[in-house]
Amino acid sequence: MKNNNEQTILAIDPGFDRCGVAIITVGATTVVTHSQCIQTNKKETHAERLAQIYRTLEAVMTEWKPDAIALETLFFSVNKKTVIAVAEARGIIVLLAGLHGLPLIELSPQEVKQAMTGTGNADKVAVQKMVALTLKIDIAKKLDDEIDAIALGMAAAGTLRLNSFF
Repeated sequence: MKNNNEQTILAIDPGFDRCGVAIITVGATTVVTHSQCIQTNKKETHAERLAQIYRTLEAVMTEWKPDAIALETLFFSVNKKTVIAVAEARGIIVLLAGLHGLPLIELSPQEVKQAMTGTGNADKVAVQKMVALTLKIDIAKKLDDEIDAIALGMAAAGTLRLNSFF
């Protein structure tokens, strides 16, 4: 049970094949309360896979009752098919924020890297090392998308702390 001085962030690294999810509790300290990776079944239809993402995130929201959602902005790649599918997954997440009346904290990959390592040009390995060091957690058994969601949640926690001063 969270106390009045804590806020819970649902951080989501959006994806269609894999979607990283983390629950970050921000209080006197910042901790990862839960993390997972939603992996959709490639044998299912496009609509079924999006529905799986929706249902899983809805269940996470019901269980953890977040105060805000952190979402990574879309990174444009050369593969337009991938970008469209990820954009559709992002749409589901934005919809969930709206349906639950939750503020949406959107951060770019560079902002997450800056928050975690001090430079927006850091590589994935540097971000992963900082997640492990900062939170004192073993990331060896976590998928990249899950670690990315944790990093996003940590960056969003910093944003929440800054905003509390203004």
